[in-house]
Amino acid sequence: MDTTLIIVLVVVGVILLLVLGVVGWFISTRNKFIRMEQDVENSESRIDVYLTKRFDLLTKMYDTTKGYMKHEKETLMAVVQMRNPGVNASLKEKANFNEQLTTASRRLNMVVERYPELKADKMFNNLQQAQSEVEENLQAARSNFNSNVASFNKAILQFPASIVAGARFTKKEYFEAEESKKQDVKMEF
Repeated sequence: MDTTLIIVLVVVGVILLLVLGVVGWFISTRNKFIRMEQDVENSESRIDVYLTKRFDLLTKMYDTTKGYMKHEKETLMAVVQMRNPGVNASLKEKANFNEQLTTASRRLNMVVERYPELKADKMFNNLQQAQSEVEENLQAARSNFNSNVASFNKAILQFPASIVAGARFTKKEYFEAEESKKQDVKMEF
């Protein structure tokens, strides 16, 4: 074989390996972004599940307590009038819904303090325990969501992967704490 032909074959082979390597890296990186984006969407869906469960529990607590009070009707009706955000709601709308639920929950707990018979009711106690569990799960889901968003955002911004991300993959928003929870807690005795 001619040495020129061998050199050409080697050069073509090296170029082909480089092209295959770049294409493989591009596909692998794109698939990584797709998996990460799916993780973000899945964790956002978990937040939706817990917000819905929280709403359902507050509604059940309302139904359980409404026989005990008439003058707090306005506070408790706010729970029922809230609308569950749709699956396609923005993160801001979901955060607003979360804030409304938190406010309604605080009002409901103040009402319960006024009715000692209600605090002793077994069904109400079970609902309060379930609500406490949902709150913990919701907090964990928000934390998981923000962690997935942080990983995704870092991955799409790092060079050279940012070339693959291009315009197809854009930064995601974090689930922000409600304004009322960013303020210092006042302790009055």
